[in-house]
Amino acid sequence: MSRIGKLPIPLPSGVDFTVERNHVTATGPKGTLARALPAQISVKVADGSIVCERPTDGREHRSLHGLTRTLVANMVMGVATGFRKDLELVGVGYRAAKQGNELVLNLGFSHPVRITPPEGIDIEVTDPTHFAVVGANKEHVGQLAAKLRKLRPPEPYKGKGMMYRGEVVRRKAGKAGKGAK
Repeated sequence: MSRIGKLPIPLPSGVDFTVERNHVTATGPKGTLARALPAQISVKVADGSIVCERPTDGREHRSLHGLTRTLVANMVMGVATGFRKDLELVGVGYRAAKQGNELVLNLGFSHPVRITPPEGIDIEVTDPTHFAVVGANKEHVGQLAAKLRKLRPPEPYKGKGMMYRGEVVRRKAGKAGKGAK
């Protein structure tokens, strides 16, 4: 039995949640999110919480039950508080700046990399080596952060590159450390 799917989702104050067949909409202070859910799982709002129910204990229904509950919980949390992915740049000359809505990254290439975030996603630059991707949709925030990190992933020899805040890069010894005793 799905342990995740059985948990009710508390509905915070200021968040409006509507269900129309298999289409749900969450509206809150951070924006509006809408999603089509699997038709087999029913979503109901009762007593200030959201409950997901499945018709049978079949394998497919069990897996969709937990998935649906997690998707709805992420929508509610996104419109209430939002999601954030912090990134940092490590390396000489690596820096980030914001020009208007664009993020301008100097990553050691011959040209600066300019990124325009999609609708509903914002990029906050706190200092030249630290910035964050912020938004209501968890999937879009994570996808943009992964796309940015892929531009210059951290390398294991010197530890340079773009990484998530708190990420530990496993370091390698290199040529000099290989044969030394």
